[in-house]
Amino acid sequence: MTKKVSIIIPTRNEEAFIINTLDSIMGQDYPNELVEVIIADGESDDKTRELIQGYIQNHSNVLLIDNPERVVPYALNYAIAKASGEIIVRLDAHSKYPQNYVSRLVQELENTNADNVGGVWITTPANDGLIATAIALSTSHPLGIGDASYRLDNPEIKEVDTVPFGCFPKDVFDRIGLFDTDLIRNQDDEFNGRIIKNGGKIFLVPDVEIEYYARASVSTMMKMFYQYGLFKPLVNVKLGAAATLRQFVPPAFLLFLIAGFIVPFVPVVLQLGWCGALAFYILITIFVGVKIALSNKKMSLIFILPWMFPLIHVSYGWGYLDGFIKLHLFKQKPGGQNFSTSR
Repeated sequence: MTKKVSIIIPTRNEEAFIINTLDSIMGQDYPNELVEVIIADGESDDKTRELIQGYIQNHSNVLLIDNPERVVPYALNYAIAKASGEIIVRLDAHSKYPQNYVSRLVQELENTNADNVGGVWITTPANDGLIATAIALSTSHPLGIGDASYRLDNPEIKEVDTVPFGCFPKDVFDRIGLFDTDLIRNQDDEFNGRIIKNGGKIFLVPDVEIEYYARASVSTMMKMFYQYGLFKPLVNVKLGAAATLRQFVPPAFLLFLIAGFIVPFVPVVLQLGWCGALAFYILITIFVGVKIALSNKKMSLIFILPWMFPLIHVSYGWGYLDGFIKLHLFKQKPGGQNFSTSR
């Protein structure tokens, strides 16, 4: 028998994307009578709630609930508490989903006997501008985001450390708990790390493609990567280990840049080594930027893309170092509350 699915969506100020997201959900090939959609809104002050309420008038299986804390993990937990389905599908309002998204993930959840399965991101520019295009291209390239499988080309279903959003058996939340509300960012990474720590498995299903809208401006992109880095040390403490090695590359790069302040005071051979390494990095970013621009037949991107990679790396690296210092030196979580790393 086909199982009932609860689709949960955290929102806040998503008026530009929410209707497209809901339309892609309502167009699923999974039986409509077996789907409920629970949207937990964080007190949006744009037209998001108005648009959702209008949508509910014609779709009785859509429910809007409040998330007074305004951050994602609370929204997810409130929605899970309301969910009546045997399977939880966690979606994002900043994306569009293929027609077989739910059915395909439910199928593979059962085939693999996993605790979470998910698709791949096809990163799409937020608008037609050069900056938005450069952001989308740089945040879907290995130089920008490392070896995150869900952002890169993958030929077959494989076991991974994390997937975007996710499709879960509801009982996994009874077994290992809900999303960690300390984590404004990276709550998915921590939850997936907890799945693996408790003996579960996560699978990437590459034929399921999520159209994800990248950030529209450099400032919002940098803020996003800063926050990813900021909360990563807390994720590591909660899991008792680092989930991946790629997270250490940006903070190491930033420390390398900071070391440039002492370069004039070290032996010449070290000065040459530092300058040579920096020159190599710059040449790599230029080479990759030019290559991407040529492959996309947008020559004007040549002057923008090489800047995007260091902005991503420095933003994430600074966030990581900031979070590490707060957590381990001042015993504070990124939000400022006291936190003991010994517990």
